[in-house]
Amino acid sequence: MPAKTKAAFSRPRPWVEVAPHLVDVATGRKPADLVVRNGRWVNVHSGEVIPATDLAIAAGRFAYCGPDASHAIGAGTKVVDAGGRYLVPGLCDGHMHVESGMVTVTEFCRAVIPHGTTSMFIDPHEIANVLGLEGVRLMHDEALAMPVNVHVQMPSCVPSAPGLENAGAHLTAQDVAEAMTWENIVGLGEVMNFPGVAGNDRLMVAEIAATARAGKTVGGHYASRDLGLAFHGYVAGGPEDDHEGTTVEDAVARVRQGMKAMLRLGSAWYDVASQIRAVTEKGLDPRNFILCTDDSHSGTLVHDGHMDRVVRHAIAQGLKPVTAIQMATLNTAQHFRLERELGSIAPGRLADLLIVSDLAALAIDEVFCRGVRLARGGRLEVEIAPYDYPARAKKTVKLGRKLAAADFDIAAPEGAHEVRARVIGVIENQAPTRALEADLAVTDGIVAMDRENDVCQIALVERHRGTGKVANGFVSGFGYMKDCALASTVAHDSHHMIVVGTAKADMALAANRLGEIGGGVVLFCQGKEIALVEMPIAGLMSDERAEVVAQKAAKLTAAMRDMGCTLNNAYMQHSLLALVVIPELRISDIGLVDVTRFEKVDLFL
Repeated sequence: MPAKTKAAFSRPRPWVEVAPHLVDVATGRKPADLVVRNGRWVNVHSGEVIPATDLAIAAGRFAYCGPDASHAIGAGTKVVDAGGRYLVPGLCDGHMHVESGMVTVTEFCRAVIPHGTTSMFIDPHEIANVLGLEGVRLMHDEALAMPVNVHVQMPSCVPSAPGLENAGAHLTAQDVAEAMTWENIVGLGEVMNFPGVAGNDRLMVAEIAATARAGKTVGGHYASRDLGLAFHGYVAGGPEDDHEGTTVEDAVARVRQGMKAMLRLGSAWYDVASQIRAVTEKGLDPRNFILCTDDSHSGTLVHDGHMDRVVRHAIAQGLKPVTAIQMATLNTAQHFRLERELGSIAPGRLADLLIVSDLAALAIDEVFCRGVRLARGGRLEVEIAPYDYPARAKKTVKLGRKLAAADFDIAAPEGAHEVRARVIGVIENQAPTRALEADLAVTDGIVAMDRENDVCQIALVERHRGTGKVANGFVSGFGYMKDCALASTVAHDSHHMIVVGTAKADMALAANRLGEIGGGVVLFCQGKEIALVEMPIAGLMSDERAEVVAQKAAKLTAAMRDMGCTLNNAYMQHSLLALVVIPELRISDIGLVDVTRFEKVDLFL
């Protein structure tokens, strides 16, 4: 295999600066840098596949798209013969979190470029919850150095639910207004505080207003089943899209109100099939639907794909290939007011191009971005230099003390021999949880787990300020059959430490281990460390290669199965158990939270 090209990637010049040159190339007065000949043009503007098409590319942009580009070929022009293969716009992910991949922006790009993703719209609210505005700036600057288009949304809700959790940082309306002046900020990230928007919370009103004044997009996150007045108030408040729908009714409601319905297929969220019926069965206009991933871990990226996986899945649900591609290209670009830059093969646009041998299967042979071939045959052809995160971004796990098994004891009400407890119920392949109840025995004043009925313990360990505080509760759905514990400093959204286990001694060992290494995810069984993924950057991201992280994540997944857990992508489910903006029941550093009422509740009924 030939050595990869090492290159420093520069930002593309604005269209207004290069437009005269593009005109000269299009008319034959100057030669193109690259000409792609004899392809089948997947035109997402017209919805056609146009045979026998040539593309002329100059200054990283398309200059000519038509039947014959021979007039643009000069002595220095590189010519690529598509051989009748399809010419597809580079794929866009409309909503995602890099941190969920367990890797940096650089490594995420390395993993997804061979899968045809050339544009991403990332919301770095995970690192923002740990490092605040500085964390957003770090990822913003790393994104600018990439050879693909990584646009950043400014996180809107840090913490995501004020009063119900305490994050490692706090973002203000002034922070949002400042970020709107940064080069690569394209809008406001998912507005998770939907009760705040519906209730005209001052912070939410100010953040949305600052974004609107900057002429940028307001991202939505309406994680409620209530499509009544609260939903109408939320839409009136300004959010322009939403990825939290799980049913066809959700998709219909959002589109009818002028929002874009973002349909996600992540590592653990399978929300496309149910909602795409709004198009395939109910006939709604597909221009108002966008495909995205939201959360994809490294194993999915390396082994299964990224946006190519989502597009193939959408096609399998009955969409025409061109329509599915529109939802992952042009629709996304239009939504973020970047139609003249991204999302299609058309003059003036950045030359982000896939050469595809099978359209329905989306078999990607070659990937170009800004007119440069970055991958071929599923392999990256360029080397992307790693971004140097400062030391202060790697020392964020502060437990304050060494934890012991007794820290996970749950005391029963005085004199009780049995209690009825609230239990968080995991729903496979979905972000919401169920609010369950269970009758649990009491021994020597301590409430016992019920492994036979799949009720084990969950703890939220404070890790930002070293308070040593542990909030305990119960969870069902993991199916652990052995003495074990899984701990993670990825704990959406405030990113304390979540520990789930059937043995308190293992819970203490797992928590202390992450304190030692600065974060990540670790599994202990009967006193032994079984699997570990180190994530020292903010306790959220590894500084290793994506392939290495994927191998470690695979070992973790296999080890969880050995413990009896059969959930699809159980680690992702684990990491969301503290997400106090999605119903029904969650845990935070203040205790158990009923997200249907947005209030702290007692563990015992």
